[in-house]
Amino acid sequence: MSRIVVMGGGAGGMAATVDLTLRGFQVIWWRRTVPNRPPSGFRLAYRGVCGDGVMPVTCTNDLSAAKEGAAGVLVCLPSTAHRHIARLLAEVGCDAPVVLAPGHLGGALEVAQVMRNAGVDPLPPLAEGSTLPYTVRAFAVGGDAGGDYQGAQWVVNITGAASRMLVGCLPSGEAALALATRLYPGAVPLPDVLAVGLAEVNMVLHPPGSILAAAWVEATGGDFRFYVDGMTSGVASVMERLDAERLAVAGAFGYRLGSLMEEMAAIGTVEPEADLNDIEGAISGGKANARIMAPHSLGHRYYTEDFGYGLLPLVELAKVAGVKTPVAEALLNLASAAGLESAIAGGRTLRRLGLEGLSVEEILSSIHPCSNPGTAPH
Repeated sequence: MSRIVVMGGGAGGMAATVDLTLRGFQVIWWRRTVPNRPPSGFRLAYRGVCGDGVMPVTCTNDLSAAKEGAAGVLVCLPSTAHRHIARLLAEVGCDAPVVLAPGHLGGALEVAQVMRNAGVDPLPPLAEGSTLPYTVRAFAVGGDAGGDYQGAQWVVNITGAASRMLVGCLPSGEAALALATRLYPGAVPLPDVLAVGLAEVNMVLHPPGSILAAAWVEATGGDFRFYVDGMTSGVASVMERLDAERLAVAGAFGYRLGSLMEEMAAIGTVEPEADLNDIEGAISGGKANARIMAPHSLGHRYYTEDFGYGLLPLVELAKVAGVKTPVAEALLNLASAAGLESAIAGGRTLRRLGLEGLSVEEILSSIHPCSNPGTAPH
């Protein structure tokens, strides 16, 4: 039985803990903070595509102990936490393969740069995926909940599991790539992490609806369904143009990637029978995301993460490649004007990814030694 450390105290980490445990892995669930241990031990209640039940889990905030004997580390945390996670991994001397799920755009590159700055040499094998492998929401129960929860401290509702996740690794990260494909049999390897990052859907899926519905979010506290009520023809039009910019940047780096709709269909967040030319209808009709509510405030990760860790590096890469991105830049400017300036400024720049001053060719050479970057399967 392989021992896997799942890092992430939120819904993604809970879903991975449940799923991997059910599939026979020995999971150590790491959280930055761990509540007082109840007499019955930590328990997770789960519902949805992984079945219904309650399971005991090993929960800890001691990363040094957790990593001992581990076959790998799976990081299921927002991009905003990756620098902190990289420092923690450096401090405990982690040499096991590390997979970021998701990496967003440039996650493995940023983690590697932080670890280099901390003096880590050699780096552990690093890989990243293009998406969180689950559509999931969770809530805390607290104490002995009794009833159907059987003393569980948290309930995790997994409404979808990605049928495909694109994955890639840094040079010398093949062991992490192998771990990703072992954890997720639907994982499809790409030649490098930049191809994976540019295939990530959230940078296109979230910013248009988030910024165009900012007043609605603030007025209602997010009391509407983000992918249904918030998916209008205007939002879909902006999304389509933003996706065209993403694909143009990818093309300038030699990648042939699928569109947003093609990728969502492959993941399973739009229905098989959906018309992929109808963005509004396909997204609003997706069952996995149908009940997900809108952000509760402009402090939600759709704002704090997807602009600075998705659109910002996209725009910076576009400038290197000479690709114009007026929609992405407009969204960044609007978000900045709405009060997210510091969050965006703290996002992923080429300097933070270790790519500052490099040309397209030099970037590709530094992340993938082969001359042909390859394509992403549709």
